[in-house]
Amino acid sequence: MADTDRFPPCVILSMPQLAENIGAAARVMANFGLSDLRLVNPRDGWPQPRAWASASGADWPLDAAKAHQRLQAAIADLHVVYATTARPREVQLPILTPREAAAKLAAASRQGLRTGLLFGGERAGLETADIALCQAVITIPVDPRFSSLNLAQAVALNAYEWRMTQDATAPAKFRDGAPPAEQAAMIGLYEHLEAELEAGGFFHPPEKKPSMVQNLRSALARAQLNDQEVRTFRGVVTALSKGRGRVLEKLARRAAKPEIGE
Repeated sequence: MADTDRFPPCVILSMPQLAENIGAAARVMANFGLSDLRLVNPRDGWPQPRAWASASGADWPLDAAKAHQRLQAAIADLHVVYATTARPREVQLPILTPREAAAKLAAASRQGLRTGLLFGGERAGLETADIALCQAVITIPVDPRFSSLNLAQAVALNAYEWRMTQDATAPAKFRDGAPPAEQAAMIGLYEHLEAELEAGGFFHPPEKKPSMVQNLRSALARAQLNDQEVRTFRGVVTALSKGRGRVLEKLARRAAKPEIGE
C-alpha cells in the first residue's frame, strides 16, 4: 500500500444542483480510490435518493457524505485545498494542471497532511471568495473553444490523476499471462509448419527458401507465443495439411476413374 493511501484527498462539492451529478461524482471517486465526499449547501438538500441511483452501486462515498452549510466548515480540518475552475479570478494563486496538482497533493499526504479538491456548482462554478480559501487553482487543459465540463467529468479527471500517483501500471489481470513457450516447442512449430509448406509447394523458387524460412520464424518469434498458443497453431497447421490431403486424394480418385465409353 502506498504511503499516500493514508490521506487521499477528499472531494468537496460546493452548491451542487443535481442529485444525479452528485451520484456520478461519487461513482468516479470510487473508481479511483477516493471515498471522502463533502457537500456544501446542496440546492435540494441532503440526502437525495437520485444520487444513489446515479452512483450505480458506488454507495460508500454517498453513505458517508457530510453536508455543510458553509465552505469554511467543510474544509476546517484540511491542511491543503485546491480549487478547480476554468475561469480566471482576481486571486494570485499557483495555477496547476490536474497532474501537477495530484503530484503536489500526494507529496502533502506523505507528510501527513489532509488535502481536498474543491469543485463548484454546475451553474456558475466557484466564487472568488471560495477560491481565496484555497492554496492553488487547478485548471484542466481543455480546448478553449469549449471549456465547460460536467461536474462529474471534472471530478473524474482529477481523481484519475490522483490514482496515477498511487499506481500507474495496468491492472494485474491485464498484465499477467502465461509465460512464453520454451524454444523446443517453438522449434517444433517452425519445423511442422515448414514441412507442410514444403509439401504444399510454398517455397518457390527453391533458392529463396532460406530467407522465407527466416522471415516466418522471425514473425512467430516476435509474437512470444505461450504453450497453449503453440499447440493451437500446430493444430491449425495439422487441420490445413489434412485438408490439403483430402483435396489431393479427391483429385487422384478423379484422375483414376475411367471415362464413360472407355
